[in-house]
Amino acid sequence: MSTASAPKRFIVSWDQFHRDSKALAWRLVEKASEWKGIIAITRGGLIPAGIIARELEIKLIETLCISSYDDQTQRTAKVLKGIDEKRVEDGAGWLVIDDLVDSGNTAKIIRTTLPKAHMATVYAKPAGEPLVDTYVTWVSQDTWIYFPWDAEFQPMDPIASVRKQV
Repeated sequence: MSTASAPKRFIVSWDQFHRDSKALAWRLVEKASEWKGIIAITRGGLIPAGIIARELEIKLIETLCISSYDDQTQRTAKVLKGIDEKRVEDGAGWLVIDDLVDSGNTAKIIRTTLPKAHMATVYAKPAGEPLVDTYVTWVSQDTWIYFPWDAEFQPMDPIASVRKQV
C-alpha cells in the first residue's frame, strides 16, 4: 500500500511508541524466563526490541534484516542479512520483535525460517495478524502508519478534510 492510496493516517509519536513497546513487554513478561534471546527484525524492530530487552532483562539480541518497505510503498520482502543458524536453529525459545505486521510478507519469511519462535509486534493489521503470537494495537489495513523516525513535527489537516479529498 502506498501513502497515496492510504486514506487513513496513524501518526505515532516517540512517547506513544515507547508506551506501546512497553505494553508489549508487559504482555511478554510472564514468559520472560523462557527466552534465550531476542531477534530484532531490522530496521523497524530495532527500537521495540531494545525497549523489550531492557524491560525483560534479556541481554542477547540477534538481528534478521528483511526489507519490504521504502518510505512510500510496500514491495516484495527479501532477506538482506540472515541470523546465526547454529545459535538460533528453528527459533525455539527465541522472541522475534518487529514494529508492525502488515501484509504478512515479512512474517511469512520469519515463520518459514524460525517456525518455533514467538513472534511479537507492536502493531498488527488484519492481513498479517494471524501470523503473530502477541501484539499490542490492531490497525485497519487501509491505514498508513507513520513511525516517529518517518515523520517530522508539522501542522496537519483535520481528518474530515483529508477524507473529503479522497
